[in-house]
Amino acid sequence: MSQILYQTYADIDTIQGNFTGKDIVSIDQVGVEDLKQLFQVARCMKQQVLHHEPSTLLAGYVVSLLFFEPSSRTFGSFASAVKRLGGQTIDIQNPETVTSTRKGETFEDTIRTFEAYSDAIVLRHPMAGAARIAAATSTIPIINAGDGNNEHPTQTFLDLFTLYENFGRLENLTGLLVGDLLNSRTIHSLLRGLSLFENNTVYLLSPRQLQLSRDDYVYFRGRGLNIIEISSEREIPQHCDFWYWTRIQKERLASLEVYQEIAQSTFVVTPQLLRDYARRDMILMDPLPRVGTIDPAVDNDERAVYLKAQIRNGLYVRMALLALLMGKM
Repeated sequence: MSQILYQTYADIDTIQGNFTGKDIVSIDQVGVEDLKQLFQVARCMKQQVLHHEPSTLLAGYVVSLLFFEPSSRTFGSFASAVKRLGGQTIDIQNPETVTSTRKGETFEDTIRTFEAYSDAIVLRHPMAGAARIAAATSTIPIINAGDGNNEHPTQTFLDLFTLYENFGRLENLTGLLVGDLLNSRTIHSLLRGLSLFENNTVYLLSPRQLQLSRDDYVYFRGRGLNIIEISSEREIPQHCDFWYWTRIQKERLASLEVYQEIAQSTFVVTPQLLRDYARRDMILMDPLPRVGTIDPAVDNDERAVYLKAQIRNGLYVRMALLALLMGKM
């Protein structure tokens, strides 16, 4: 698929108050008012789910879930979101083994095939830029469910919604972002999302080999984010509103040996670390899966929201997004 890196992409539309029929490829498509609209609908969806209210908003609609990489939460929450809204899904995991890509079919033709069967396509792919290529190929909405180490916009929607529900604001926040800052698409998207709001500060902590690239550092600083790099747990500021922990992205590294070397310097959340550096009213987030990054003893801490509010918010936000894209809200 390397040849598709060199194709010219059509411009991706910004939302500007109207989600209907749009692709969701990058956080850069949305503005502050768009997020407020999304969150308002997400709150409605939350109440619907909590009260087990049936919905027919997407009755007669089919959404294809094309996941070229493994996924639990994103795949599961999108599947649940469609079905809770009364729609149906075509579920394709590992398309390389179960579709005609195994016979040499191009990525674009795979997209065109499922376009013919669907009203929207949710795409996860290991190559950065794949979602943009799919959007340029398809006439139905493409939702980027993670493309390589590039972006994961719907994860950021749910992360920002989680912050908003906890703090009532998305400006004047201080966060600690930890882990694989070089390769994590959730980190890249979250930095974009936080940069939409004023006076946000992020502290970055990672193994030396996985620091945010210098280009990204300059880029996000230029978007108004105050970024401070630290090198050890001892430098964690005690006034953070949230911690956002991520795993080392083994699948993005050159070899198992490189991963094992870096893993030795992985930062781990423990009860002691929380006692020493975390406020009582902060929250601990993780896009999951956690792989040696959070001690299970932390799970019962009231500040740990990764298996509670954060994961559930993914369902509500994706329900809201699908309803808006299909013009049902």
